[in-house]
Amino acid sequence: MAVLNGRIERPPDVVWALLEDGHSYADWVVGTRQVHEVDDTWPAVGSRLRFTAGFGPFTVEDITTVRRIEPKRSLELEAHAGWLGSARICFDVRSWGEHTLVIIDEHPLSGLGARWHNAVLEVLFRFRNRRMLENLDHAVKNRSQR
Repeated sequence: MAVLNGRIERPPDVVWALLEDGHSYADWVVGTRQVHEVDDTWPAVGSRLRFTAGFGPFTVEDITTVRRIEPKRSLELEAHAGWLGSARICFDVRSWGEHTLVIIDEHPLSGLGARWHNAVLEVLFRFRNRRMLENLDHAVKNRSQR
């Protein structure tokens, strides 16, 4: 499992507000190019967002579904990526003094990602999630300055 944590120098409610905004995911989720539609009930369990993801000329249109939520604390998503399969991504948001500790826990559930899961894939997840934490930090800071 690729588990990574990072500190964001903003309070947890500011970080959580970005996680609750499904339209913001293209701004900070690595590989997501565009969010096309977000259910009105996002982030309620079962709600979905539809997106285009890709790298270079390769793209896929698919969905992410909320599987579990503890408001202002934890959000677990199942992200589909076409023929690559799906992955579980959990965002755990914790108070860290006056700042926020965000823990991302991601692992493949189905498809090629699950079948080919190995140490190399874990390293790739870690690089992707490190960048995602940096993007999330930047997006939260930009939003809180408005």
